[in-house]
Amino acid sequence: MTPTTPAAEPNLLYSEDEDALRAAVRALLADRCGPATVLAALETGRPYDPKLWRSLTSEIGTAGLLVPEKFGGQGAGPREAAVVLEELGRAVAPVPYLTSAVLAVTALLGCDTDRTEVAGPLADLAEGRTVGALAVPLPTAPGGTGQATVRADADGALTGRVTSVADAAGAGLLLVPAQGPDGPALYAVDTGADGVRTEPVTPLDLTRPLAHVVFEGAPGRPLARGERARTAVERALRTGAGLLASEQLGLAEWCLTETVRYTGERTQFGRPVGSFQALKHRMAALWLDVASARAAARNAADALAGDGPDAPVAVAVAQAYCAPVAVRAAEECIQLHAGIGMTWEHPAHLYLKRAKTDELALGTPGRHRDALATLVDLAAP
Repeated sequence: MTPTTPAAEPNLLYSEDEDALRAAVRALLADRCGPATVLAALETGRPYDPKLWRSLTSEIGTAGLLVPEKFGGQGAGPREAAVVLEELGRAVAPVPYLTSAVLAVTALLGCDTDRTEVAGPLADLAEGRTVGALAVPLPTAPGGTGQATVRADADGALTGRVTSVADAAGAGLLLVPAQGPDGPALYAVDTGADGVRTEPVTPLDLTRPLAHVVFEGAPGRPLARGERARTAVERALRTGAGLLASEQLGLAEWCLTETVRYTGERTQFGRPVGSFQALKHRMAALWLDVASARAAARNAADALAGDGPDAPVAVAVAQAYCAPVAVRAAEECIQLHAGIGMTWEHPAHLYLKRAKTDELALGTPGRHRDALATLVDLAAP
């Protein structure tokens, strides 16, 4: 019997480089993406904040964290991208980081990067020259792509419709899974090309816009075919789901911190309301949930960085746990802020809307629990 190699111990701690990256991103967001700024941006109708995006991509280089240096990226990995997403979640930042720098980049990395058709867009995304989007419905979970709704002919012309694509309205490049003449394939399509139409829809979370994308003979450039195309999309969805847990963690942390701060300042009967035993118990329970969510999110990021066989399990655990924690933290934040928490002017509603949307994005907690049961061979009762 051949002995198995023991899996590496997960590292849930942050490195010095990761702490430095966090500090840089947090400082930028504090300066450019405060709650009042985010609220004001919702009224503009812009798909994202282009100035903030340029600062993140050009000044700090976060868009290329997952991209090798030879393609103009930083040559880092999922752990570093997870740190960025924590801070973006903490600020509910209206930027297409998850969709462009994670989903689109990971899908391209799953193709043959020696080809110019792949290397060129990868460099553009890494340097922030364009925004990419993987043209799948936002709720699509790893392993749940199903039959493609777009078909490609022998010349690469695409026809079909994809619903609820996140950040499609602001993207310059779409990566489109399609059913080609010889089976599944992945195509690159410029959003400004003839035959491409985006139909914006009103989402719950206005900081992450959705749109239906319609293709009517749109010219597509083939990136991968067959099993390689399917694997590239699957890997992108798994990486996106795993790193989304870090965004949910950052969101939950902000809600907890803001709630503790507010209840320490708000007084009733001559004492801070946060000193009342019932509220202390609720916030202590939430702190435990957030601490556990941190462990789950960090484990998923570390497993993705190692690209080991346990990565699918770590991702499923992280999404099954972190998504409900983010929603619960946002709900508690609104309720414990009482009347002010229900107003448009207070940013608490932004966090609840992002949390509820993230709970559906890239697979619901129930979907990930079902996947986890299969992965660990846990039969249903």
